[in-house]
Amino acid sequence: MSGLAAVLAGRQAPGVHRWESALDVADVQHAAEHAGWGFGYVDGAALDARADVLRAIGSALGFPDHYGANLDALNDCLRDLAGPTVLLWDAWSGFARAEPRWFGLVVEVLGDRGEAGPPVEVLLRGVGPADAVPLLA
Repeated sequence: MSGLAAVLAGRQAPGVHRWESALDVADVQHAAEHAGWGFGYVDGAALDARADVLRAIGSALGFPDHYGANLDALNDCLRDLAGPTVLLWDAWSGFARAEPRWFGLVVEVLGDRGEAGPPVEVLLRGVGPADAVPLLA
């Protein structure tokens, strides 16, 4: 968990990373919340369409009912998160392979927080395109 620990402690910038860890979801959630970060989880095993992925992210992060499940709404709702947040996304590669262009756009919105709201660390766990995003070591 050293890479995640570095992010949670502010020693590494948050972003979108591939993450090789076998920790239980509950353990990742506990670590994030213990550090004062929010937590969301997406099981992407059956998600390969953009709309389904965007809805799953919105549900995992507790977005409001009016969330429009599009890139602009994703960006707006990320900006409105209560604080720094970890999103653990298991089995992400189905979407990355089915809709590579849209996967890239979703990753761009998730990772490009800049000054637009609290930091978000997205952990892409599981096998997937190695060149999609950097590995969190």
